[in-house]
Amino acid sequence: MSYAERSREYYLETGTRFPRLIIWAIGLVKASAARANAELGLLDEGLASCIYEEALRLSQGLYDYEVTVDVFQTGSGTGLNMNVNEVIASHARKRCNREVHPNDHVNMGQSSNDVVPTAIRVAAYKAVSNLVIPAARSMASSLRARASEYMELVKPGRTHLRDALPVTFGMELEAYADALEGDATMIERGLREAPGGPARRHGRGHRP
Repeated sequence: MSYAERSREYYLETGTRFPRLIIWAIGLVKASAARANAELGLLDEGLASCIYEEALRLSQGLYDYEVTVDVFQTGSGTGLNMNVNEVIASHARKRCNREVHPNDHVNMGQSSNDVVPTAIRVAAYKAVSNLVIPAARSMASSLRARASEYMELVKPGRTHLRDALPVTFGMELEAYADALEGDATMIERGLREAPGGPARRHGRGHRP
């Protein structure tokens, strides 16, 4: 019995599946690991190539229907990691016409505790880079354009729901624009942070 089948016995079954962006990202993680393991001489080139190609196909959405574990499962994401390992191994086995083990080969040198956080960060990086940051900067630009129109419109300032010194409506819009620009910059800096290492950071199952 596969891990995905066992997980349906032991964990919640809400029908909520992992979003496409997460599957895209974890496929890239598995493809990258296969290539790295080949370069380290831990997997032979033929086997690594099969795993790499099938991981990319998973990333492209060709096997989404086989990623069946519920999003509500273990805290470490082991269910997702093992489900993906089994899907890739199954298709790599057909491609190579040889034994491909989901844990010993596809998951070589990896742990759910680094695979899943890395996939989350890769997915978040794409979503934030392509959607959040551009949206924040576009909004800031729109606010600045409006601010110039209302720079002479004086209104009471407000502090703790009480009237304060007068400001212009344009000044308030400029302040919101500055806040959005600052947030976008801080998010960009946060994108540079790297995930941690292998399981519990003790290095087991991991080559330096």
